Amino acid sequence: MRVVLNGEPAEIDADTLDRALAELGYGDAVVATALNSEFVPAPMRGEARIAEDDRIEIIAPMKGG
Repeated sequence: MRVVLNGEPAEIDADTLDRALAELGYGDAVVATALNSEFVPAPMRGEARIAEDDRIEIIAPMKGG
């Protein structure tokens, strides 16, 4: 399905946020996620359903200051 991933168009097969992370290669990476501008905590990603044209944001922590 077509989604917007970090501001760019993308095609994914996943129907939940946790499956999308696995499909996109994030696996067990420590990241913050949002679906349609709403923060999704890690324990809730399996319940966060993705639909056509949804906006997914994946943010990895950065070191430094």
